[in-house]
Amino acid sequence: MFNNLLESKAKKQKSPGGYVVSAVIHVVLIFLAIQATLNAGQKKEKLEQKVDFVEVKKDEPPPPKEKPPEVQVAPPPKGFQTLTAPVNIPDVLPDIDLTKKVTNEADFTGKGLAGGRDKGVVGAAPVENQTYFEYQVEKPVMAVPGSPTPRYPDILKSAGVEGEVVVAFVVDTTGRADINSLKILKSTHELFAAAVRTALPSMRFLPAEVGGKKVKQLVQQPFAFNIVK
Repeated sequence: MFNNLLESKAKKQKSPGGYVVSAVIHVVLIFLAIQATLNAGQKKEKLEQKVDFVEVKKDEPPPPKEKPPEVQVAPPPKGFQTLTAPVNIPDVLPDIDLTKKVTNEADFTGKGLAGGRDKGVVGAAPVENQTYFEYQVEKPVMAVPGSPTPRYPDILKSAGVEGEVVVAFVVDTTGRADINSLKILKSTHELFAAAVRTALPSMRFLPAEVGGKKVKQLVQQPFAFNIVK
């Protein structure tokens, strides 16, 4: 009954090259699988590394600064105030403040130290290296008794010529005249002026004082040349 058997579709036989390709593919897949496993293990090791927490110390606040010593404000010296004209003159009269202290006229006498007050303290400390006028000092410059005086020029004395010289110069704290500050304000003859210039370096003075300290003072002094008859 089934004497004649029908052959189904015959299977193709794999070629030797196919086996080689298949083997290569399997080897590659196995290699990739091994590499993936190794990389996963390394990543896991990295993730499983121990993390140590270090406590960071906070910056300590700086120590409190020491308060500077309080400076005692010196009382105002005995002297005078100066008036200054306002830069901008208002066109409207300001309101009168009855609570404001009344201006003391004695503060504007022009005597004593500039910037002082009539009821200030006598003996205020002088400004260093300042040259004062006579009205600003408590003790003005005085000539030392027996100090040399200008010599009368012989030629003018024999001719009967009299005259006068007015000079201005600074007396320092040692009582000596500063020759560089000498100025001839008036002279009736050049020989009289020359006599004063020659004598001034050897002249001695008692220096001016402010607050019990010696200060420099500008001196204006006349020298009269008169023939005693």
